[in-house]
Amino acid sequence: MSLVYDETVKKFLETLLGDLKSIDYVRPQDIPNIDLYMDQITTFMDEQLEACKRHEDDKLLTKTMINNYAKNNLIPPPEKKKYSKEHVLTLIFIYYFKNILSISDIQSILNPITDRYFGNTDGPNMQDVYNEVFSLEQAESQKLLKDLGKKYNIANATFSDFPEEDQQLLHSFSFICQLSYDVYVKKMIIERMIDDLNAKGITGKSTKEQKKEL
Repeated sequence: MSLVYDETVKKFLETLLGDLKSIDYVRPQDIPNIDLYMDQITTFMDEQLEACKRHEDDKLLTKTMINNYAKNNLIPPPEKKKYSKEHVLTLIFIYYFKNILSISDIQSILNPITDRYFGNTDGPNMQDVYNEVFSLEQAESQKLLKDLGKKYNIANATFSDFPEEDQQLLHSFSFICQLSYDVYVKKMIIERMIDDLNAKGITGKSTKEQKKEL
């Protein structure tokens, strides 16, 4: 069944489409092929992911963060204080994961990947993993746009019996609730998948060990 959108929803979708285009993922070819010092990495990430900032003065990646990631074995140690292109790719994965997952969960899912592919010269490497994952970006963005449009349409049809002066607030609240539930369910699925991988020993960490770290 095709969805019918009113002008408000269409305007929302157009704005959202522009936002999605502005937060386009970092392309491997945009990452320097030379090793970088920490200051250069933080500057690069700040420039590349600027559209992801909520506030203009937000820091996407700091020296303290990078040091903590290294301390927690989320990234392999740098060589002579320099970070490779694969370090940058790994940091991008961490940037997206850290918004919804704990450090322990990120370790569980990311460490086996870096153990197998970071610095690999005899087969697929971290760039190949990154390319494979982010090649799905365009198709997923279109699906996301359609799903958000549907939810926004539903939200705008709620609270019809409430005072008219409260409608905008209530519609926004309804939309936020839908999105929050969606995030909650997906986060729960991710955590259960990680626990399952831990239980099977695929990540190299047992579920008991993971809970001990939290």
